[in-house]
Amino acid sequence: MASVAGKLWNERYLYLLLLPGLLYFIIYRYVPMLGNVIAFQDFSPFQGFLHSDWVGLKHFKKVFEDREVIRVIWNTLYLSFLQIAFAFPVSIALSLMLNEVRGERYKRVVQSLVYLPHFLSWVVVAGIVTVMLKSDGIVNHFLQTGFGIPAIPFLTAPHWFMPLIVLEVIWKESGWGTIIFLAALAGVNPHLYEAAVVDGANKWRQIWHITLPSIRSTIIILLILRLGSVLDVGFEQIFLMLNPLNKEIGDVLDTYVYYKGIQNSDFSFATAVGLFKSLVGLILIVGANKLAKRFGEEGIY
Repeated sequence: MASVAGKLWNERYLYLLLLPGLLYFIIYRYVPMLGNVIAFQDFSPFQGFLHSDWVGLKHFKKVFEDREVIRVIWNTLYLSFLQIAFAFPVSIALSLMLNEVRGERYKRVVQSLVYLPHFLSWVVVAGIVTVMLKSDGIVNHFLQTGFGIPAIPFLTAPHWFMPLIVLEVIWKESGWGTIIFLAALAGVNPHLYEAAVVDGANKWRQIWHITLPSIRSTIIILLILRLGSVLDVGFEQIFLMLNPLNKEIGDVLDTYVYYKGIQNSDFSFATAVGLFKSLVGLILIVGANKLAKRFGEEGIY
C-alpha cells in the first residue's frame, strides 16, 4: 500500500493532468447511470427516487408487449442496417480513392472538402435538404422543367424517409470517417506494392490483395464499435426529418423515448427502453468481439 501511495505521489503531476478527464466521465457518464433505477419504479418527480413505488420489471415487460415499441425497434434496426450496409463502406471506398491520389495539394483540397460537412449541425443539414427537396424546391423544379416529371414528395412519402436519412449520413459523415482509414493506409509497407508490380499485379489486384488485407483489422474494430450503437441511429437527425406523414416508418427508439419520456412524462417506461437499448448494444459488442477473435482478429479488448 505504501509503495502505491509513493508511486502516486511521485507521479502526482501526471495524475493531475488526468483529473479533468476523469471528473468529466465520473460526473457526466457514471453518476447519471444511477438514474436508471427509475426503470424499476413508477417514478414520480414529486416523490423522488427514494419514495417512488417499486414495480420491478413491469416496464420491461411492456417493452415486449407494446406493439408500438416493436414497430419502433424494427424501424431502428432496419435503418441501422441500411447505414451499416451503405454508409459504412463509403468511408472505406473514399479512403482508398484518396490514398491513390498522388498530387499532395489536390489531395489536401479534396480531403478538406469531404471533411467540411461533418462540422455542419444536423439542423443545417435538415434545412438544406428541406429547401432542396420540398415540392417547389430545386430538385423538383429541375425534374419538372428538364424531364417533365411531376413533383415527387420526398419529404412526406414514407418510402423516401429511410433513403434520405442514409444519404444524409453518407454526405455528412463519410469524409470524416476516412481519417482513421487513411491513418491505417499510411502504415502499409510500400515495398509490398513494388513486389506486386514486379509480379504483374494491376491496381485493382494491389488493392484487393494488399491494401484491404492491411486495413482489415481496422475495419473490423470500427464495425464492432458500430454494432454497439446499432439501436442508436441519431435522435437529432431523425427528429428534424419526422412529420405526421412519415412518422409511422420514421419513428425510432430515440424519438420514441423523447415522446414518451418528455412529452408524455412517462419517465420510467422511457428509461426502461433506453436501458434495454444499452443492454442490446453491450451484447452485440461482446458477441462481435468474440466472433472477430474466433476468426483470428484482435478485436477491441
